[in-house]
Amino acid sequence: MKIGCVVMAAGAARRFGGGKLSVQVGGKSLLRRALEAVPAERCAAVAVVSRSPAFLALVESFGFLPVDNDRPDLGVSRTIRLGLEALGPCGGAVFLVADQPLLRRESVERALDAFAEHPDKIVALAHGGRRGNPCVFPADLFPELLELEGDTGGSAVIRRHGDRLLLLETPAEELADVDTPDQIPEI
Repeated sequence: MKIGCVVMAAGAARRFGGGKLSVQVGGKSLLRRALEAVPAERCAAVAVVSRSPAFLALVESFGFLPVDNDRPDLGVSRTIRLGLEALGPCGGAVFLVADQPLLRRESVERALDAFAEHPDKIVALAHGGRRGNPCVFPADLFPELLELEGDTGGSAVIRRHGDRLLLLETPAEELADVDTPDQIPEI
C-alpha cells in the first residue's frame, strides 16, 4: 500500500514570536530535524507545506515536494488540504508537525509498520495513553480531512472515529513540541 507523508510547517509561530522553524537544536534547525525524521524510502511521496521560500528550498534539497501555503491565515485545515492534494492517490497518509525536535525516525517507522498491519486504523504516537503526533490516517478518511475548515486539524476527525484509533507508546520527549522559546530542548 502506498503511504504519503505531509510535513506541516506553515504555522505563524505567534506564541514563539515568529521564526520558530529556523531555531537551532543540536546544530540543526527545527525544520531540518523534522525532515530527517521522515522515512522517505517508505513513502510514495512527501509533501512539505510551508509559507517560507527558504524552507521550500530546503525541502527540495531533500527531494520532497515543496507546497507553498500562500494563505496560512486560513488555518491548519488549509495545510492539511494542500498536503493531501499534493500527495496524489495513496492508501494512507502520515502527518508530522515540524516542531517536535526530538521525534525519532524510528518512531515514525513504527507508526507506519502499525498502519501496514492495521490499515483501517488511525495510528498515532502517544505517551501515557495521551495522543500526540505524528498520526497516520487511512484514505477513507481523506474526504473528512479535506472538509476541515479554519484552524481545525485532524483531531476533529479522530474524535469522530475514536473506535479506530490505535495508540503507540513513545517516550514523552519525542512528542514534545516547541511553542515558546523556553521549550527549546538542550541536546
